[in-house]
Amino acid sequence: MCGFLGELTDFPKTINEQDKLRFYERNNLLYHRGPDEEGFYFDEHVSLGFRRLSIIDLESGSQPASYDSERYWIVFNGEIYNFLYLKSQLVDKGYSFSTSSEAEVIAAMFTHWHVNMFSYLRGMFAILIWDKDEKELYGARDFFGIKPLYYKEEVERITFSSEKKTLMAEKENINKEALHHYMSFQYVPEHTLTANICTLAPGCYFKKIPGKPIVILKYWEPSFQPVYREKTEWQTLIKETLFSSVHAHLQSDVPIGSFLSGGVDSAIIASIAKEFKPDLTTFSIGFEIPGYSELDVARETAEKLKIKNKRYTISANEFAESIPKIMWHMDDPLADPSCVPLYFLAKEARKHVKVVLSGEGADELFGGYNIYREPSSLKLFNYCPAVLRDLLNQAAKALPDRMKGKNFIERGTTPLAERYIGNAKMFEEHEKRLFLRNTSDDWNYQTVTRPLFEKAKHLHPVQQMQAIDIQTWLRGDILLKADKMTMAHSLELRVPFLDKEVFDVARKLIFNLTIANKTTKSILRDSFRGIVPDHVYDRKKLGFPVPIRHWLKHELFDWAVHLIKNSQTERYIDKSYILSLLEAHALNKADYSRKIWTVLIFMIWHNVYMENKYPLESTQAQPVLASV
Repeated sequence: MCGFLGELTDFPKTINEQDKLRFYERNNLLYHRGPDEEGFYFDEHVSLGFRRLSIIDLESGSQPASYDSERYWIVFNGEIYNFLYLKSQLVDKGYSFSTSSEAEVIAAMFTHWHVNMFSYLRGMFAILIWDKDEKELYGARDFFGIKPLYYKEEVERITFSSEKKTLMAEKENINKEALHHYMSFQYVPEHTLTANICTLAPGCYFKKIPGKPIVILKYWEPSFQPVYREKTEWQTLIKETLFSSVHAHLQSDVPIGSFLSGGVDSAIIASIAKEFKPDLTTFSIGFEIPGYSELDVARETAEKLKIKNKRYTISANEFAESIPKIMWHMDDPLADPSCVPLYFLAKEARKHVKVVLSGEGADELFGGYNIYREPSSLKLFNYCPAVLRDLLNQAAKALPDRMKGKNFIERGTTPLAERYIGNAKMFEEHEKRLFLRNTSDDWNYQTVTRPLFEKAKHLHPVQQMQAIDIQTWLRGDILLKADKMTMAHSLELRVPFLDKEVFDVARKLIFNLTIANKTTKSILRDSFRGIVPDHVYDRKKLGFPVPIRHWLKHELFDWAVHLIKNSQTERYIDKSYILSLLEAHALNKADYSRKIWTVLIFMIWHNVYMENKYPLESTQAQPVLASV
């Protein structure tokens, strides 16, 4: 696991020492992603910088790496779990290798299969490959978006990086439409909050020739294709595939552990990993407030599995003080409160191991969110004539917000594609226009989700929701925080559920195997009974529960008021409206905590990146914005 920076100029340029020094400084902003080693390559068109976290081939895995008499140069962030198999195939075809590294195998694959090679990779990756002879730069991002890849197009050059901060100049403009969407999704969907910086979408690769526009193509996209099998067949297949995936994800030349919450996903991963690694150490996080901690359950799971468990408890003050630094690491605002405990969990784990396994992706692939049960609870509305549904919808909207049944009727009489934008929705469109200064009637969250629903319209509503979440929530929230919060502490996180072989099984499940027996992930749970300790089953899903609802009334109320009043965000936000929400929340008039938190996180991000209020430190690198 590493970080890289790459720049391509449209015209040949002699790189002088001052140019190199600026490039070194920007690359050093990635120090936390790779504190073990750095490397550089320069020619008349391309500059490549690399920060390495040594995991595989500790002695000879340096990058940038070259192949074919230095025709191809590569920087690569991630892990390829089938690289030894791919290497053996290439050896059979006459290719030779001088190292044991994945990067050399990827470069050799490119010489043989060219861009078709990306679909052969099993793992997580962001890749840049420079063909020096043909003057062509290629790059790709993994299937699900586990590893990030940002790019910025400017006059006569384009720059790519593992983190957005290395691409930012001292003065950047906020993408106002992206901010508008952020307030609904709680993350920035599709691109970034910075106007001229983009992300390469998961499952895509690009080709860039100097002087010509970048060409982006898709090599893979998620799709569901349900098929019938007996339940016992599915259970055997799921179990065998996950055992194979976890075993592959345990490849490492350094110590490896696993995150462990009170839920079934992390318990499955830990239970399987323990079979291959009996001395496994697990790591858990919690809060002091009752009902917001799964530490007791995690400890019980570890005891029954006979594995070690390290635990950490977070206080309210520690939580609040960490957020500016967390937002620096995030690059873009993310209002998912669970990124904070994940940050501390990674910090604790890094004291003991260099790699951890985690359960991200199980909910999206196997139907784990409670909201996926909604189509069943609302199906009675399907029997209503369309005219009656419209009347009920209008009547429900006229009811007071706190009226019991209002939300149920509204959701039941609103088509799925018009109401569902993913696992979380903060502000509705009409609410955003009450406090956002810059809005447009053309900005609507359905512009993000409508094309995805169109592709999934043949599926059952539950699978439509899964498809939306995989292409929005999973990549924009779950995987973003997973990468940024672990790499903040130079910790490699691996996600065995998000393996293309596992997805190939999950995508064929019929929806009633996932949402069954009044629970979620039913077939996944059943597949591991007798392997996962019994006490984990059928518990209410908590994830990383964070007590912001409580704290914003008490411990963090004054902190929030001070932040709102002092943030220089008046040009974007009506602060009086947000203060009124905070006051109403503190008086128990309604629970506005998640909405307030979404705005607060934007303000902190603005403090860090737009106002430069926090001179933070990232290990050895100073996170000041690069002069680009």
